[in-house]
Amino acid sequence: MTNKLTSIASKFSIEGNIVEIKPLGEGFINDTYIVKTDSESNYLFQRKNKNIFQDVPSMMDNILKVCNHIKAKVNANGGDVNREAMTLTSTHEGALYFKDEDGEYWAMCLFIKDSVSYESADTPELSYAGGKGIGKFQSMLADMKEPLVDILPGFHNIRFRFSQWDEILKNDPVGRKKDLSTEIAWVEDRREEMLEFWKLVENGTIPTRVTHNDTKINNILFDKKGDVLCVIDLDTVLNSTVLNDFGDAMRSYTNTGLEDDENLDNVNMDMEIFKAYTKGYLEETISFLSTSELEYLAFSAKYITYEQVLRFLMDYIDGDKYYKVKSSEHNLIRTQAQYKLLTSMEDQFEEMTKFVEQHSKQLSL
Repeated sequence: MTNKLTSIASKFSIEGNIVEIKPLGEGFINDTYIVKTDSESNYLFQRKNKNIFQDVPSMMDNILKVCNHIKAKVNANGGDVNREAMTLTSTHEGALYFKDEDGEYWAMCLFIKDSVSYESADTPELSYAGGKGIGKFQSMLADMKEPLVDILPGFHNIRFRFSQWDEILKNDPVGRKKDLSTEIAWVEDRREEMLEFWKLVENGTIPTRVTHNDTKINNILFDKKGDVLCVIDLDTVLNSTVLNDFGDAMRSYTNTGLEDDENLDNVNMDMEIFKAYTKGYLEETISFLSTSELEYLAFSAKYITYEQVLRFLMDYIDGDKYYKVKSSEHNLIRTQAQYKLLTSMEDQFEEMTKFVEQHSKQLSL
């Protein structure tokens, strides 16, 4: 495999000679490697998952558009474009990807040295920094007018998810529905509330902007002083509502337990983490967020968490076809844990909403 990786990596216009290629991270979606050279530059090298990203060429075009827009902003502000933005590395022919003989797609970008990343945001300080990171990313792209190809149709679209849900409930392919009346009621009891929110996105009351759609803390790079450098892993950039990014971050940041925690007593929404992230996020975005976006900012945490309850339960009823599972009950365990997080958000929703209102007003003065 090493010879094959070296051969493919050599198709890209890198500086110097390849010295070593090593795996990087766990690779849940893409296979990622670091390419070390005998020059000043090293590179991140990825096999893109064509099963999830079925239009890799368009995905790479999206990433280039976003990177170019961010680089222009960084340059205008006198920043370092090679550290404060991702830099794609093209092939010798000028392509953004290489397609190998097996039909696999490979891409490369410059490795940002002397950067720091974190796997979880378990303190208010780190949560605040994460909020600033995503807020800064959205702020730099708020005036981007170039359209992006929708490479994940239906992503975070609850109307689309309900159409899938209704079909799977009707078919009940593995006969699990009969034992799930309580869990199905969790979904159905909130259906109208979630659709009413999504209507505001569909009719433009909540605007569509450029969004990241995978806002985990490990997709933000910091310098060694703790300041945000840039947001990475741009495979999922889309035109959507920025509320999806905020809600997805809150689902992952604020959970005091695991996504699949079997002990539901562990699972709650940490209000201090919520407030810290929101504070950092609003400091970067208050200049462009609309009244409707601010009004539904706290709600988006419930929306994205609810969507995940629905998706885990839907996959369980469908026979575990989408998510990787460790046991036959894994998706049901995930459903129950995410529902516990959702109810914790619902219990604290008034306080969440008040904090957004108060902090928005303070920043607007």
